[in-house]
Amino acid sequence: MVDNEKDVEQGLEDVAKAATEVAEAAADAASAAAAPVKKNPGRTLEFIMDVALHVTVEVGRSRMTIGDLLQLGQGSVVELEKLAGEPLDIFINGKPVARGEAVIVNEKFGVRLTDIISPEDRIQGLEQAAG
Repeated sequence: MVDNEKDVEQGLEDVAKAATEVAEAAADAASAAAAPVKKNPGRTLEFIMDVALHVTVEVGRSRMTIGDLLQLGQGSVVELEKLAGEPLDIFINGKPVARGEAVIVNEKFGVRLTDIISPEDRIQGLEQAAG
């Protein structure tokens, strides 16, 4: 059991270190975007343009017991904490970045962004998560 705890602790330390590096890179990118454009071919954002990100659109949340979960069946209704018509929350890799409204485009659901969280607030959220 002790080895397993050490593995978990090392894994958590690795995750914390990676999160700190991401927060620092995001802060560097934000300051580079705010700074005057310099001709420096070695430090462009081109190298991250193909990085895949996980996008989540959250309609709402609900808490329920395992017993209630097991009772769900076809036609069951799960009550959400949000009211109908409230904005949807948009997350990138689990971090909130925007709010929007549901739309239908070519018979598929989509999201129209109505409010984007400021870059400063997003970076502050990354820093808080890392430290």
